[in-house]
Amino acid sequence: MPRTPVAQHRLREICRVAARVFYEKGYTGASMQEIAEAVGLTKAGLYHHIGSKDRLLFEIMNYGMDILKESVLDRVAEIQDPRRRLQETITGHIDLIVRARDREITVILHENRSLKGAFRKKINVRKRQYIVFLENLIAEVQKQSSGARLVSSKMAAFALLGMINWLYQWYDIQGPIPESELTGAYVDFFFRGLLGNSA
Repeated sequence: MPRTPVAQHRLREICRVAARVFYEKGYTGASMQEIAEAVGLTKAGLYHHIGSKDRLLFEIMNYGMDILKESVLDRVAEIQDPRRRLQETITGHIDLIVRARDREITVILHENRSLKGAFRKKINVRKRQYIVFLENLIAEVQKQSSGARLVSSKMAAFALLGMINWLYQWYDIQGPIPESELTGAYVDFFFRGLLGNSA
């Protein structure tokens, strides 16, 4: 049954707060009581909104994938040139990871294996869709560049995800490397590896 806009907004607020608790304590270490207190609900109230701890983790991950779609995929959808579309995808994904306005994406990276059964399958379908998007886009760029294919598009897609998704472990947005410099270096590094020349 579809949620009302009010219910959807409330769910997102719960996800934002709960994601931070999971980020700090880990999925197994965080109790529903702690999450309820952080959200400003009773434990019974939290269960009313969510149903279970597993469901809560799924909702956080699903919301994280929504953020990826809204802030990255939707913004590049109208870009016709494959090379520029890939550049903007890399830039948007990096911005999403390093700014960490919400912790949902980080929770996805940390807690993927904590999700079980049907919930995990649903999230993996969404993740796979993004991987296929990257594979196809990379293949387009290779084809556009005189058929350059130093590596397979699948290998390149996973390499790109590894590069970007690991940023949350070491990059400090308040540190000595500005985000613009980081993004430029990553784009250039990836395109040199993919095509043998820079973006």
